[in-house]
Amino acid sequence: MKKLRQYPSYVDSKVEWLRNIPSHWEVVKSKRIFIESSIKGFPDEELLAATQTKGVIPKSLYENTTVTATKNFETLKLVEMGDFVISLRSFQGGIEYAHYRGIISPAYTILKPQEEVTPKYYRYLLKSKRYISGLTLLVTGIREGQNIDTSKFKDSYLPLPPKEEQTNIANFLDYKTEKINRFIKKKKHLIKLLKEQKAAIINQAVTKGLNQNIAMKESGIEWLGEIPNHWKLDKLSRLLKPKGLIRGPFGSALKTSFFVKKGYKVYEQKNAIYKDLTLGDSYIDSEKFEELKRFEVKLNDFLMSCSGTIGELHQVKGDFKKGIINQAMMIMRMKKIIHPDFFIWLFRSEYIKTTILDSSKGSAMKNLVGINEFKAVKIPVLPLDEQKEIVSHLEYETEKVNKTISTIQKEITLVEEYKKALIAEAVTGKIDVRDFHVPLENKRQLKGAEATVN
Repeated sequence: MKKLRQYPSYVDSKVEWLRNIPSHWEVVKSKRIFIESSIKGFPDEELLAATQTKGVIPKSLYENTTVTATKNFETLKLVEMGDFVISLRSFQGGIEYAHYRGIISPAYTILKPQEEVTPKYYRYLLKSKRYISGLTLLVTGIREGQNIDTSKFKDSYLPLPPKEEQTNIANFLDYKTEKINRFIKKKKHLIKLLKEQKAAIINQAVTKGLNQNIAMKESGIEWLGEIPNHWKLDKLSRLLKPKGLIRGPFGSALKTSFFVKKGYKVYEQKNAIYKDLTLGDSYIDSEKFEELKRFEVKLNDFLMSCSGTIGELHQVKGDFKKGIINQAMMIMRMKKIIHPDFFIWLFRSEYIKTTILDSSKGSAMKNLVGINEFKAVKIPVLPLDEQKEIVSHLEYETEKVNKTISTIQKEITLVEEYKKALIAEAVTGKIDVRDFHVPLENKRQLKGAEATVN
């Protein structure tokens, strides 16, 4: 940013979020830049959705967005590519840019740019962090119900650079953000590869051991393949203590209506997923605890998530609150022939993940296999000393990968912040890009990237 020059002279815009602007720019009311449009009667157009992350796009590209409950498409409003939409939740995300022509719910306000406007300049401006910071002055309603007040928006002030300059700023930002986005995409792909590498390291260690030259034998299990000759395979049920597998209570046995402010803690999936027993504030009284005492959490128990995010394991250690598990959890109590840390690493392996997931056709969401199938899962049994060696190896190797991932994630965060700052500085005139020209070799690439601003 420091290498980019400023304009020769500035004036006070008298708009708090905008601050000083180039002296030849205008500051005008939004209703001079946009006029409200409410054209109806185009039922054959494609249904559009307004989202805070992708703008105004075809409903088919954003399945989770509910656009309208009406079946009378004649009442829906026509949106043209390049229009802007004040969506139902615009307070948090700003004003959305239409990337397509189509129809949208009459609950949305459609804003059509005037002749003196380059739409893609305002696409950047209205999503810039400076403009978003000023949206609190334009909202109506309270809390979650806050939306941009259209009348307040029309009377609010926006910068109006000369049209040619608007186009130049937009072209500059298209070029710069496209380069930044490609950098981020590559870094995210690298993170994906590193995570795959980490998964492979884990799976290799807990299913094949560390000695690549050791004699191997067939396990007889498709997902496991060969294992070291001196390893055994045993059913999980044989490695559990007596009554050492406890699935959480049925839903009717533990309802939210039973919860109290203080008492015995109810442990949830997030305790296993995030490896933190302090999370959650659901409690039951002593009477309900005694009724459900067979689901009590004890020291050294393994807590496992059983719904949605399946197979996340956490061992109960140190200080913890007396309590029980809920319906989406499972307790496992293991014999000492399995090292606790090795058992946790084993459950992070692809072998276990694949084995304990219900792969029944037609399942909308992954579920845990039936309890009998779960008990029958074959677990590698190997000398404790070897288990400890594998644990040490995995702690060292995965920590190296995690540090690399963390470094890359920090790079992405810094670059994303730079992109936001660059956009904010360019659209508010804090940097002068009038002499910028897109390099010839990049013009073709920009045509494909022009419709998307991340």
